[in-house]
Amino acid sequence: MKQVTLHQLKVFEAAARHGSFTRAAEELFLTQPSISMQVKQLSKSVGMPLFEQVGKRLYLTEAGKELLTLSRDIFDRLSQFEMTVANLKGLKQGQLRIAAVTTAKYVIPRLLGPFCHRYPGIDVSLQVVNHEVLLERLQNNEDDLYILSQPPIATDLVCHQFLENPLVVMASADHPLAQEKNIPLHRLNGESFIMREPGSGTRHAVQELFEKHKIKVKVRLVLGNNEAIKQAIVGGLGISVLSSHVLALEGANRQLTILDVEGFPITRHWYVIYPASKQLSVVAQTFFDYLLDEGKTIAETTSALKVSTSN
Repeated sequence: MKQVTLHQLKVFEAAARHGSFTRAAEELFLTQPSISMQVKQLSKSVGMPLFEQVGKRLYLTEAGKELLTLSRDIFDRLSQFEMTVANLKGLKQGQLRIAAVTTAKYVIPRLLGPFCHRYPGIDVSLQVVNHEVLLERLQNNEDDLYILSQPPIATDLVCHQFLENPLVVMASADHPLAQEKNIPLHRLNGESFIMREPGSGTRHAVQELFEKHKIKVKVRLVLGNNEAIKQAIVGGLGISVLSSHVLALEGANRQLTILDVEGFPITRHWYVIYPASKQLSVVAQTFFDYLLDEGKTIAETTSALKVSTSN
């Protein structure tokens, strides 16, 4: 292992992440033969194969899996060192990697804006994924911080709530129930619903409430995208339960309305989490503190929506 270079580890990590020499070459602006040669030399230094190829797909061997974990740890530590040095110089610079569930895309950019203006030296990578993919990224330690509304039940996580995430019943502005007040929950029996995909935190919360009150939901459509759900509601295909934050950019003439239904809004929160064993970089710790100290105020003042049942 004495002959291993950081460049070889960088090439290996990219190939392992993509499962492809071709895609690794595209990311690193290298040729595919160059990628193959670097991995071959690295395998020779290790003394064992790092990949096995099945069809066109590359799979890590056991030695490869161990080296991938080590490689990521090395690059994380180097990144932390660079940020620590910058902090000692009185600067805040480095990279911040965030993974957030899909609904959070209506909230996190509003929080990142002021943060990035305050710290222009920080480069932010934001991955917007569904709940299950976020948990996979958490397990693989691919990011600095994770933002979601349904934190996993685990004792080995640091978990803090920083912002309310109320779930409301949404319908088209011309829906028969749109002008009613104090709508009993049982009035939703038989209504056509547009639901998020199984595994969604929003869907879980809705099902829990409806099962508790024995509300039978007629699921007309299952969509994994909030924007698609909004368009389906406007098109008269049904009603749905979504975070009120998805209306933040709709404006005064929006075609959606929030129904005044008993039991809603469902009170939920946004959480920021990370593994308890993880030592946050200076940049990640700065953003973490920023969310807890200023997140709620900034989100409220920059949002175009106040949770309301009025049009």
